[in-house]
Amino acid sequence: MRIATISILFLSVSACFSPQRNCSDFQTGTFSFTSTVLGDTLTTKFTRTDSIEVDYYLNRVDSSSVRWLNDCECIVKKLRPLSYQDSKAVHMKILTTKDNTYTFEYNLVGDSANKQRGVVTKLRN
Repeated sequence: MRIATISILFLSVSACFSPQRNCSDFQTGTFSFTSTVLGDTLTTKFTRTDSIEVDYYLNRVDSSSVRWLNDCECIVKKLRPLSYQDSKAVHMKILTTKDNTYTFEYNLVGDSANKQRGVVTKLRN
């Protein structure tokens, strides 16, 4: 009886602290993502519609297809890859949302052992 009471109490408290995920608010718009690569801080801006993403990175423009698996997960694949590595699709999952940002994890499709995390800021709709 005591274990059941403790279990119910734990589940009730943990349910209050579930992360906010308003993923549909972040499926389209203009965004900014900053990362550190080999000690350099680089910022990528991108615009995403329901099916296309256009990235602006180091004075280059690149386009990718976007296929949403559900409100919080999508597969992004470059439309014109320049290398074999570029041709690999990326699985992206929004973990939490807050105000105009979302925290996400991403990995190459089929390589879930090498997940990375990042934070994206929504600049406008």
